[in-house]
Amino acid sequence: MTIAPEVWTATLAALDGAPRVALSCHEGPDGDALGSMLALGLALRARGVEVVASWSEPFILPRHYAFLPGLDMAVAPSQFPAEPDLAIAFDAGSFNRFGSLEPNLRAARKLVVVDHHASSDHCGHVNVIDADTAASAVLVYELIQRLGVEIDRDIATCLYTGVVTDTGRFQYRNTTPDLHRMVADLLGRGVEHDAVSRAIYETHPVGYLKLAGVALDRLSVRGDAGLVWTWVTLRDLEDHGIQIEDIEALIDLVRSVDVADVAVLMKEQSDGRYKVSMRSKGESNVGAVCESFGGGGHPLAAGFTSPNGDRASTIDRIVAALSR
Repeated sequence: MTIAPEVWTATLAALDGAPRVALSCHEGPDGDALGSMLALGLALRARGVEVVASWSEPFILPRHYAFLPGLDMAVAPSQFPAEPDLAIAFDAGSFNRFGSLEPNLRAARKLVVVDHHASSDHCGHVNVIDADTAASAVLVYELIQRLGVEIDRDIATCLYTGVVTDTGRFQYRNTTPDLHRMVADLLGRGVEHDAVSRAIYETHPVGYLKLAGVALDRLSVRGDAGLVWTWVTLRDLEDHGIQIEDIEALIDLVRSVDVADVAVLMKEQSDGRYKVSMRSKGESNVGAVCESFGGGGHPLAAGFTSPNGDRASTIDRIVAALSR
């Protein structure tokens, strides 16, 4: 971890004596965004701080994260303070990643950003950002310790969720010896890691499995770019009775194809555009590709939103970017 001492000092100074704190994370939150936000919220509550948490419209909690402690802090975006005295934003470092809560965070008198994405533009007054860290939850783990709050089972469960999801169950290159030592500490505090894994990875609606079959049947390989791709439409979701949040794990199935380094999953949005998720096995930097299209992420996992609903042209643009 390479956070400068003065950044930790500024972060602790912002929190010192703050009676209330507004917490947020990127739109369409994943395990790291939610786990990081709720872990710090629980820690601040333990210090007697009034905490409110939210994320952008559509304000939907992915059902496989419903087990997370601290969700009672979450309120609809309409109830989030319009001009927070102190706001802390997690797992994104650019205002456009916060969706409908962007104006609220811009209006904060003090904004602390906790993030681990190389694409971050350091939009906070204080930026706790380290692109070499496996998950935002790792930074929150360090912050909670610096606050002097005891990490109980609930906080540990939120932090564990953050690291297990952003390391692909400890399969990705960002898994380090130090990370395993942190996880050992969390397990020692009572995390039921088997229950967490079942909830996230082994519990799906029947409709998801049926839709996965449809999406996998559509797989197309671009051998000229070492790329495999497929798509899901709104009609697909409707036909199978599931929400877009339910298909988060589908990209990992696509990624497992043996003939491609890069996997792409395109998910239709209500405006007709596609949210594009990309994964790399290591030869290609998909983070750089997505950043060139206005998105961002990590070298091996990133995403962006297509400019239109033309799937073929979007794939052509991706192939051209990969060739560069």
